[in-house]
Amino acid sequence: MKYKIVSILLIFVVFTGCRKSDYLVEGSQQVLSDDGSGTGTVTWTKDNEYILEGFVFVNDGQTLTIEAGTIIRFKPGQGENASALIVSRGGKIIANGTADAPIIFTSEDDDLEGSVEKSETGLWGGLIVLGNAPVNIDGGEASIEGIPFAEPRGIYGGVDETDNSGVLKYVSIRHGGTNIGDGNEINGLTLGGVGSETEIDYVEVISNEDDGVEIFGGTVNLKHVVVSGCGDDAFDYDLGWSGNGQFWLAQQSNYMGDNLIEAGGGVSPVNGLPFSLPNIFNVTLIGNGNTSDGACVNFRNYAGGTIANSVFLNKNQGVLLEVTDSQHDCFYQWQQGNLDVKNNLFYDVASSTSSSVFKLTGIYLPEQQNEWENYFNIAKNGISNPQIDWSNGVYLPEEKIQGDIFETPVSWFQIVNFKGAFGESNWIEGWTLLTEQ
Repeated sequence: MKYKIVSILLIFVVFTGCRKSDYLVEGSQQVLSDDGSGTGTVTWTKDNEYILEGFVFVNDGQTLTIEAGTIIRFKPGQGENASALIVSRGGKIIANGTADAPIIFTSEDDDLEGSVEKSETGLWGGLIVLGNAPVNIDGGEASIEGIPFAEPRGIYGGVDETDNSGVLKYVSIRHGGTNIGDGNEINGLTLGGVGSETEIDYVEVISNEDDGVEIFGGTVNLKHVVVSGCGDDAFDYDLGWSGNGQFWLAQQSNYMGDNLIEAGGGVSPVNGLPFSLPNIFNVTLIGNGNTSDGACVNFRNYAGGTIANSVFLNKNQGVLLEVTDSQHDCFYQWQQGNLDVKNNLFYDVASSTSSSVFKLTGIYLPEQQNEWENYFNIAKNGISNPQIDWSNGVYLPEEKIQGDIFETPVSWFQIVNFKGAFGESNWIEGWTLLTEQ
């Protein structure tokens, strides 16, 4: 970054980036683009207004600190003119908001007072964080989707399971998902090869054109995450993600969105190591009824993992398990104990029977389908009304949803005595756009 201070209220910020333009910015407004040198190690403060144009990177070795209450807006643009913030492998973002002063990423046109409808999507790109943690793809690294493949700062993956890309806490990401071409939209929050020392807690993605949160491998953990009104999957993981998730809320809009969780394994090869084996506990995921073809959870491409103590509502399909050759598929992962769906509650899902909620996809034998649907009861899943008035924006159940609770596997998890994302605390109140009237 190049700054020239003209007076206390006049800041001249020059970025001679790919747009080939300079900006004289008066008052506390700063328009920022990237000439390849990235943001630098810098702090963005709440008393300034930041407008990003094009792809702005936090380069390897740089740290971008964002003060609580800061608003970052992004200019519109399609294709290579899209705007996004990308934390490159080796860079860090310290976005440490608070419940009273969240950090907001949104469109340039959003005055936060209704100038942009809550449901508007695709007005800018998204937030992309890349790290050095393992991914199960040939060569151990890849180019992240959503930005041009020719950009070397878009590479992610490595060997450091404890890699640290910084902090995202009390962050709201709104109205993103620009399509950069050939159906390649940017997710609200993209995590590529992000390591376990990265802190992600209290993050909202609302009204994104593509996925809400997509996790490409790595070991990152995510707690208190809200996804609503997104155009594709609410949560999507693949390429060997082996982290943890707890207290997730998703709500889909009618005629928008696919799977609540798309669980993927390897791609090249499908059985590459590490396997996708996350632990996901205490989520409340609300679908869009019969208005889309997606599932509560769609296990594909040799994916595994554990989903437990959770609540799934209002979805046309339940938990789908892919069968291909019974050796390199999700059915095999389940048989080997690498995939569990336990102690969950389903309501208004499929036909509200165990045989309709737990289904196989692909090429399978009748006895395999019987085995999978019988597991529904063996694993202490149930079908009953959780008493959640989600259609009126109320996500706390009338009473805590208790019963059989599956024990969490590692100390990272908060130990609770209820199913779903909410017990007594309404942790989404006050900092999310979802809860604004």
